[in-house]
Order: sequence, then structure tokens, then C-alpha cells
Amino acid sequence: MTVLVTGGAGYIGSHMVLELVSSHENVVVLDNLSTGFRRAVAPEAKLVIGDIEDQNLVSKIIRSHNITAIIHFAGSIIVPQSVEKPLMYYHNNTAKTRTLIETAVLCGVKHFIFSSTAAVYGMPGREPVSETAPLKPMSPYGTSKLMSELMLKDTATAHDFHYVALRYFNVAGADPKGRSGQSMPRATHLIKVACETALGKRSHMEVFGTDYETEDGTCIRDYIHVTDLTRAHMDALSYLRKGGTPDVFNCGYSRGYSVFQVVDAVKRVSGVDFKVKMSQRRPGDPAAIVAASDKIRETLMWSPRFDDIDTIVSDALAWERKLETLKETA
Repeated sequence: MTVLVTGGAGYIGSHMVLELVSSHENVVVLDNLSTGFRRAVAPEAKLVIGDIEDQNLVSKIIRSHNITAIIHFAGSIIVPQSVEKPLMYYHNNTAKTRTLIETAVLCGVKHFIFSSTAAVYGMPGREPVSETAPLKPMSPYGTSKLMSELMLKDTATAHDFHYVALRYFNVAGADPKGRSGQSMPRATHLIKVACETALGKRSHMEVFGTDYETEDGTCIRDYIHVTDLTRAHMDALSYLRKGGTPDVFNCGYSRGYSVFQVVDAVKRVSGVDFKVKMSQRRPGDPAAIVAASDKIRETLMWSPRFDDIDTIVSDALAWERKLETLKETA
């Protein structure tokens, strides 16, 4: 049995590969390296450079490597960019996922784990938000992921095909052993941006919106350590292999931090009082969104180990320092 990881050269995907090979799984990575890095892929895994919409290539990989499960990360993830370029997101996140699902069905792959997002909820209006909350995405990014979830649900009804969709809240941090982390240049993720600023890689950072209806006026998010997230995928894979039925789970800690609180944490952990500028809101950003995580804890028996903002920041900072010694090439 072999697991196919799409987008396995990217941030979360590369951590997933580390988790799989540590569990003695056979792993094939499919990545077009548009945003991923060849060096991020664990040497124990086989890297195939290509695109998930290439059905001939994916079919060949499935058959030649006896793929029995697919963990799908490949896609575009920047919310403001999705507002500017919606068709790109519907192509990369929805149309390509549809092709990948079809290929899986045609080749008899029965287990599929999908990288979804809390953006499917939009502005839920209550915290924490559960999996049964209304789905009202505020951006093409969120809509593109929701459409993929709907395709998975319908496909599972019509075929011998079982999936888990994991709705990520805000993923941050890096591998505690320093083997991988967030490497994409011009990143928009708050903790990475703040860490880059603390280390002098940016002259300053911006806070987008200070007039939200929150305690300090800035957005509140539920930050989850990337290693805890990959453990959730391992738990989902085990669940499917044991005959678990298709389902959707939130991935978060059920605790939120405001932008100002995160900035303070980075300043505290780094010991650097860096420059912060206030800017206008970005389109597609809800004021607050925090996960209800009881379902994943009870059903998948998921138990996070890094539920601490200072730990997340510390690992992110360590990775940023390591990046200075790595050549930034794909």
C-alpha cells in the first residue's frame, strides 16, 4: 500500500510526508513545484513532478505504485488573491480537484483526504463554529473549497469511495525538528510575516483592519501547529482504513488569538520590538473564527501536542532562522 500526497513539496504537504514516512508508510509525492520546493520532500518519498489535472500521469502513478489512499493538498490558498483572480481559484482548487477525484474513482482508490478550510463558514456569527454551521464563504477561495467538498460528498454517494475533509483553521509553526517549514516568498500568513519582520527580513509588517467588532479591533483566528494538523491527517487515514464513513472535521484548538496578541507573542518570543503599521481591511476577511474541535477529538481520537501560541511562534522563528542558511530554489 502506498499513499499519494499531492502538493507534497509545499508547506503542509511536506510536513505530511514527514509524518507518513515516520510511520513507515510508502509515499509518492506529486507536485508541479509552482510554489513547493524539491528540497522540502523527505528523501524516503518518491517525488514526481507534474500536475493533478494530468489524468494519464496520475493514473500511471496510482497503478505503478499501488496507491490506496490520496491526501490532497495541491491548490491555491491566498484569500485576497482569490478575490482578484476568482477563475484561477476555481480552476486550481475546484476543476483540478474534480479531475483528481475522477481519476481516483476510475483507478479504484477508495480513500481520499481533502485539505479544506474554515473559510467555507464565512462569518459564522458565533464562536466556536461547529461543522454543522451554515456554509457561507466570503471569498472565491472558500467557495472553491466548498464546491470540492460537495463533489466529494456526491461521489461517495455514487461510488465505493470514502473521504474525510479536514477544515483547517489557521495553520502555523514548523516541524519541531527543523526539517521543514513555511518557505514560500512573499507569504501572507500572519505568524510567518511577523517572524520575518522580527528577524529583519522585512522593514515592517502591516495589520489589516483595527475596526473589527472584537475586543482590540483586530481579527481573531484559531492557530493550529502544522505538526498537530498532520497528525489529524494520520488519524483520518486510520479512520478510513478501519471502515470509517465519509465525514468532515474542523482542525483547530477552540481558542482564538487576535492579530495584536499574535504580534505581541512574536515580539515576546523573539525579544525584538519590530515596526508595525496599521492598514485598511483586506477583502474576504471575517472578524473572528474559532473552531469547535470536539468532533475530531471524539471521533478520530485526535489529541494535539503543540497547543500553545509561544510554541508555535518559537518553531516558526527557528525555521525562519534556518531559511537564511538554505538556498531558496525549487
